[in-house]
Amino acid sequence: LHSTERSCLLRELHRFESIAIAQEKLEVAPPSPGQLRHVFFHNALPFVGFGFLDNAIMIAAGTQIELSIGVVLGISTMAGNLFLFSSSSLAGYVEALASRLGLSIPDLTPKQADMWQTRLSAHLGKAIGVTIGCILGMFPLLFFGEEEEKLEEK
Repeated sequence: LHSTERSCLLRELHRFESIAIAQEKLEVAPPSPGQLRHVFFHNALPFVGFGFLDNAIMIAAGTQIELSIGVVLGISTMAGNLFLFSSSSLAGYVEALASRLGLSIPDLTPKQADMWQTRLSAHLGKAIGVTIGCILGMFPLLFFGEEEEKLEEK
């Protein structure tokens, strides 16, 4: 950087530092109910997508895991879940899709983001989101009954 750019950067860093020091001294109000709802949905929606993909893939591929890897290695279906990394690798894509759909980041100060109310709202959003996603991701079970009926008829 040139000397003028360095001095400009230094000036901005000092200004930013003085703002941060001033904010530390101020008493910050807790997040409003609207902000907490925003935090909840901001965390819940990507986890709905993740839970859906995770459960749907696990149900659809669980039988194949049990019949192939499970038999060869002598492990159960639940242990075979360790081999299915596809649903966990899709989490980043689900979050990217949520941001493309306009899911904006809640407008909170750093102190508000660290408050217990905000953390509770975020964790509840994640837990409820993944639960709803897993319930929705059970749709492959609708097709398993038809296959068993066809086998019984033969």
